[in-house]
Amino acid sequence: MTNAIPPTILIVDDDEGHAILIRENLEAAGLPNTIRHFRDGQAILDFFAQEPLRGSQSFLILLDIRMPKVDGIEVLRRLKSDAELGRLPVIMLTTTDDSREVERCYELGCNVYIQKPVDYDRFAEAIRRLGLFVPLLLVPAVSAR
Repeated sequence: MTNAIPPTILIVDDDEGHAILIRENLEAAGLPNTIRHFRDGQAILDFFAQEPLRGSQSFLILLDIRMPKVDGIEVLRRLKSDAELGRLPVIMLTTTDDSREVERCYELGCNVYIQKPVDYDRFAEAIRRLGLFVPLLLVPAVSAR
């Protein structure tokens, strides 16, 4: 069942500048969603392991690949192997364009793979466009465990 409340957007990116740019451009697109930032893969895994989910909540995960502690591919693998969390949409948002990594992410269950443009203006525009797409998504809720 989808949740009427906009999903909380979870940015998982070790680059603070990228995370700020993502947040600012999603907000500039008019998104009312709560946005949280996690600086590495272990932090997002800890969030889902330790955070008591209240009732039914929905999340949209924007996941970088190259991060310390636990990389994005391993985070994706763990999330998608969980019966409840595996239903959450995961958008890989990374500078990596290696076709093997793109294929691996889709095999593991990512929903969308977006390469971050290197150019600041193009990156900002890509995130604004993503912000226009997010309200169209119907995101399943995950239940309290």
